[in-house]
Amino acid sequence: MVATITRFFTIEEGEPTMTLATRPRGTNDILPADAELWLELEEKIRRVCHAYGFGEIRTPIFEHTELFQRGIGDTTDIVEKEMYTFTDRGERSLTLRPEGTAPVVRAFLENKLGSGPLPVKLYYYGPMFRYERPQSGRYRQFTQFGFEILGSDDPLLDAESIALPLELYEACGLDGFEVEINSIGCPECRPAYRAALVDYFEPQRDKLCQSCQSRLDRNPLRLLDCKVKGCQPIIASAPTISEYLCADCTDHFSQVLSYLDVLEISYNVNPRLVRGFDYYTRTVFEVKYAALGAQDAIGAGGRYDGLVEECGGQPTPAVGFAVGVERLLLALKAQDKLGESKKSPLAYLIHFGGETKLEAARVAHYFRKRGIWVEMDYMDRSMRAQMKAANRLASRYVLIFGEEELAAGQVLVRNMGDGQQELKDLQQLDELITALGACEK
Repeated sequence: MVATITRFFTIEEGEPTMTLATRPRGTNDILPADAELWLELEEKIRRVCHAYGFGEIRTPIFEHTELFQRGIGDTTDIVEKEMYTFTDRGERSLTLRPEGTAPVVRAFLENKLGSGPLPVKLYYYGPMFRYERPQSGRYRQFTQFGFEILGSDDPLLDAESIALPLELYEACGLDGFEVEINSIGCPECRPAYRAALVDYFEPQRDKLCQSCQSRLDRNPLRLLDCKVKGCQPIIASAPTISEYLCADCTDHFSQVLSYLDVLEISYNVNPRLVRGFDYYTRTVFEVKYAALGAQDAIGAGGRYDGLVEECGGQPTPAVGFAVGVERLLLALKAQDKLGESKKSPLAYLIHFGGETKLEAARVAHYFRKRGIWVEMDYMDRSMRAQMKAANRLASRYVLIFGEEELAAGQVLVRNMGDGQQELKDLQQLDELITALGACEK
């Protein structure tokens, strides 16, 4: 039986017709020059996470659909409209992961990570999938970096969950970002706020957009996240959560802000800030970068003290953060912080076929086994064409394997910077490596 693909969305008009030479809409190719920039960013991510004591976790690309339905929430846009869901050959409903937190929580439970020292600090990096309208920095397959801290309700961890991504942004050279933070309460105090929102919005239901009218019946807090201009004046006068927070939530939020002050992290308290997932409790935050326009968030997170229990575990407090890597790269590009890859081969090996090509291949292999990038011709081109290829690659040297030089056990080394050249002994390749300024791994 062939697996059947189903989607929790309506197919848009104007979707391009599939061709073998066209990638699916909402996906992107990362070409070699760009991949160098991605690798540099990944290395910065790993260094910062290591400094904060996080270990990397890698979860499956797909999970049981119910994990996201229960974890993210049935009334969220992701579950209602954006998940890529399919039925496999065993009639199981599976979903390509649309976010990273629920899979990490599942792995935390399944692998009994909570039985060891607490809190457990985990970070992840990988592809996610959502059926959204593609736009700048937002794709249907996108890469997300995030981290989760499970096992403690210490407000300091909320503050550190903001400090870590800021360390990453600064390590990348990014500045000009702003932190917005809020508390959305807990199951004890949120029902009263929910009732207040219903009382406020219900008389104005007809003035709200269709999405807000639907949310009003199921999850009125989500109205505060609406971006429709016509809804903004109504939302601006809505009750704020600060009036309804219980004593514990008020105290927790106050401590989070105190820690941010101690860490010298600037922030703005935004009483309208909510997150798009139902699992959030207490602290929520976003890091914004205005140069990106309307979609200005370059990272967000918060506390989700009830998610582990919702997924079948014991009550376990937790807090986390996530950022779309494409959006972060856009922010870096906006500040001209992304340079082109400057990597180039140490040497280009020029040969004339026959025995000279055999010797060039031997020398290339010797260099490469020592982690040194060299290139050579595979197209049987003229010496002039090979020199042009070396120039295009910005090779620092060319090694010319002529027949006469080869007969003498030598190779002609030319410095592409100053044009100086000299003969080197092919039986002393380690000395040649040293002379070219390369270091063995």
